[in-house]
Amino acid sequence: MNVLVVGTGGREHAICRSFRKTSKVERIFCASGNAGIAQVAECVDIRPDDVHALADFAAANAIGLTFVGGEVSLALGIVDEFERRGMRIIGPNREAAQLESSKSFAKDFMARHGIPTAKYVTSHSPGFAVLELESGDFGNPSTPVVVKADGLAAGKGVVVAKDRAEAIVAINEMNDLVGTAAAAKIVLEECLIGKEVSLLVFADGEQFAVMPPTRDHKRIGEGDTGPNTGGMGTITDASLLSDAQIADITSAIIVPTLRGCVREGYAFRGVLFIGLMMTRDGAKVLEYNVRFGDPETQVILVRLETDFVDICEAMLIGTLNDIEIKWRPGSSACVVLASEGYPAKSRIGNVIQGLDDAAGIEGVEVFHAGTANGPDDSIVTVGGRVLGVTATGDDISSALTLAYSAVAKISWPGMQYRRDIGK
Repeated sequence: MNVLVVGTGGREHAICRSFRKTSKVERIFCASGNAGIAQVAECVDIRPDDVHALADFAAANAIGLTFVGGEVSLALGIVDEFERRGMRIIGPNREAAQLESSKSFAKDFMARHGIPTAKYVTSHSPGFAVLELESGDFGNPSTPVVVKADGLAAGKGVVVAKDRAEAIVAINEMNDLVGTAAAAKIVLEECLIGKEVSLLVFADGEQFAVMPPTRDHKRIGEGDTGPNTGGMGTITDASLLSDAQIADITSAIIVPTLRGCVREGYAFRGVLFIGLMMTRDGAKVLEYNVRFGDPETQVILVRLETDFVDICEAMLIGTLNDIEIKWRPGSSACVVLASEGYPAKSRIGNVIQGLDDAAGIEGVEVFHAGTANGPDDSIVTVGGRVLGVTATGDDISSALTLAYSAVAKISWPGMQYRRDIGK
């Protein structure tokens, strides 16, 4: 069949690669893609947020399956529009997508269904959020506070403030950081202490299949310093969660989440991403995402051995329990290479050197994010996060060694990356 992937980044490159590996797909289209995706799929000049144009394209090109990469398309109701036209698409509908598109919706959902998470309060404007902090009802002045913009903010709408004064600064700067729409409401949370880990699941409504646990590195600087980004690298490794911990997370979080969606009238079908903090009191939910993460997708899908189309079919028709999803044993790692200036204003237009040398290393995949075709068959930078250099190995040490050996072969002026991924 023909497949359409919606999105432009490294996540979508990894998804397209998974579809390219199966004999059940004839043509892969990607809207709107990048220079790396163009090597494995046909790029279509339609923005991911142009829902009606995407649906028109799918109808005109006999698309048998559409896979949505990013949250914006889902929040705009792309699944609702495709299903209204009788077309098959992977992802939750607009109502279920609120688990990511609104932090306050997600927190209230968790409260209704007894899902463990941080204590919180929602303020309906930045001004009221400041008043909430100054009232003294939300911790004392020296207590760390997490400040979250309610709406979608491309991974940049969360600030972990060390005290009340820093939290007030974060609130006052949130409009400039993520825009007035995303910061129309502010969620204040207690700061949880522990180790972060993410667990993603394929879901068909009530049944689900757990993927390998991952850990992301959000901050731009080594040692987890500097501002948050969309993600500077990630790993999968069995040491991140024990079987007992996964069993506890399943019973306390995954099952109640999916059952809660069913009870509220929007069964969740697609990829559910659960960001967790492993505290002394057990796992607590930091956030939901309603799609694959980036760069989590890269490290997960390079380990997938089951036909990706079979998993998609099972999610659509509700038969996930009837298939066995197999994963490559061992570990994987992804190191993100970013442009100078990221995550603020990025310098773009630089020619990337060494791509073929890096991709030629056995066990390495170089996924493109912010790239485009330049003059004389060159590939140039056009975004903040440019590449995700990803490797598999028998253990996390070997995967990281392989990934960084490939990174050493790539260069462009101002290239930056973290040297402590997986540490």
